[in-house]
Amino acid sequence: MIKFTSVRYKNFLSTGNNWTEINLTSSKHTLVVGQNGSGKSTMLDAISFALFGKAHRNINKPQLVNSINNKKCEVEVEFNIGSKKYRVFRALKPGRFEIYVDGTLLNQNSHNKEYQKVLEQNILKLTHKTFHQVVVLGSSSFTPFMQLSAYNRREVIEDLLDINVFSKMNALLKEQNATLKEKINQAYHDIEINETKTEAQKKYIRDISKLNHDAKQEKEELIQRYKDEKEEHFAAISALNAKIIANNEGLQEENLAATNEVHDLREANTEIQTKIKALVKETKFYENHSSCPTCEQDIDEELKRGKLEQAKKTAAEFQSRLIEIAAQTERATERLKECQDRQSLSFGWGTEIQSLNDLITKCDSEIQIVQWDLDHLSNDKSDLAKANDEYDILVKEYHNLMESRNKLNDQAAYNSVIAEMLKDTGIKTKIVKQYLPVINTLVNQYLSILDFYVHFDLNESFQETIRSRFRDAFTYDSFSEGEKQRIDLALLFTWRQVAKMKNSISTNLLILDETFDSSLDEAGIENLMKIIHTLGDDTNVFIISHKGDMLEGKFDSKIEFIKDKNFSKMKAA
Repeated sequence: MIKFTSVRYKNFLSTGNNWTEINLTSSKHTLVVGQNGSGKSTMLDAISFALFGKAHRNINKPQLVNSINNKKCEVEVEFNIGSKKYRVFRALKPGRFEIYVDGTLLNQNSHNKEYQKVLEQNILKLTHKTFHQVVVLGSSSFTPFMQLSAYNRREVIEDLLDINVFSKMNALLKEQNATLKEKINQAYHDIEINETKTEAQKKYIRDISKLNHDAKQEKEELIQRYKDEKEEHFAAISALNAKIIANNEGLQEENLAATNEVHDLREANTEIQTKIKALVKETKFYENHSSCPTCEQDIDEELKRGKLEQAKKTAAEFQSRLIEIAAQTERATERLKECQDRQSLSFGWGTEIQSLNDLITKCDSEIQIVQWDLDHLSNDKSDLAKANDEYDILVKEYHNLMESRNKLNDQAAYNSVIAEMLKDTGIKTKIVKQYLPVINTLVNQYLSILDFYVHFDLNESFQETIRSRFRDAFTYDSFSEGEKQRIDLALLFTWRQVAKMKNSISTNLLILDETFDSSLDEAGIENLMKIIHTLGDDTNVFIISHKGDMLEGKFDSKIEFIKDKNFSKMKAA
């Protein structure tokens, strides 16, 4: 069980340079009150930040540093697990992250992310998400279990049932299988190489058995043919390169000039179209008006005729210019297409060059193989006995490689069986099946205490079905906010009960952040108080609420936060 004993912080959010320290075990039930912005929920953000490097609410790290002091933001949480005492210290400006065990600093050689993994996986054995399902129920920046995805619901329940070890084993097995696959592939590759060498050695033995001048001459002629092919390919490449150079000469300048010309002609076309619109507007004015709408004087008929004739003349000029621009644009576009055709032609020649280079590489490879044969034929020191000895070594090596490959394949088959067991549908599903009836029973018991008489059922896929007397099967989203709040509370207490049963992530700390202020009615509050008062002596409950007057006298102790000179602090008792 994790027993949180204290949290303290300074220069954190609205808290000033003096330490705010809260004893988390001094009282069984503690009411935390204060005006909006006085720092009630800061204690929750501080605990979350110390343990997981991020606040409970959706607050960016830079915003956690007090904006007035703007430095030395420090938070530390102390807790016990068994006989060991832990202290986690985290700071911003400057940044620090330290874990102490019985007063001794834990090795910090690893990166911060690895150091955080040590805290979550080896010490706390719970994640940020699970912490906020078992320890916290809040109305701010909180995602209740029922609003999580099926994958995240699985994560939470695996943490609670302490079966995430199977997920870790599965991850390790995947890594081992990846390495095993590489070894198997390497084994097949080594066998293939051995077979190639063996065949080459057998061939070599045959060759030296019938070594003669004709065999050597045949190899030399074959090498010469490959060399001649290479020369032909080189000549073809030179010719294609010359074509590309000739084709590309001036191509970039022509392409740019044609592109610019098309652009300029389109702008000119747009400009004339604008002028035509203005001219049409002016013509319609004179056609439709006999007097000026501004000064109300009559427009002289002779002036009107002159304006209209001039407009027709100008329109004809514009139209003529548009026809000319269209023709010029067509010619420029054709030149642009010619440039693109030339580029495509050069690209095609480049592809041909690549193919020829591949053929040259192939010739080199063939020459190397034939040359190897020729060198062995020409080696006067080679003898059949030595060649046979080398062949025997290769055969023995082949049998060893085959034996090794078979063992690796057997291991892969064995790992495949284990992988099936470690999948979500394997061992974990069987364990979850055992606990689902317990979980559903506990949830329904707590719902009954909260006067919410429905039947809640969570299936193996972590999807819910909720039935009531007057309803068919419904989901969580079908209910009102008040009803959802009761379901969230029932699940919170269920997770804590399951954690105690499994002794996995059981903790003394329970924080209800503004739970009494949200969707619970008066009866719901009374029923929730019943549950709180039935919790064991090893549970320390903190109720953060605005309803101080309503809840006064219902708790063993009270903490009040106030704002003093723009800084949050605890009011002296």
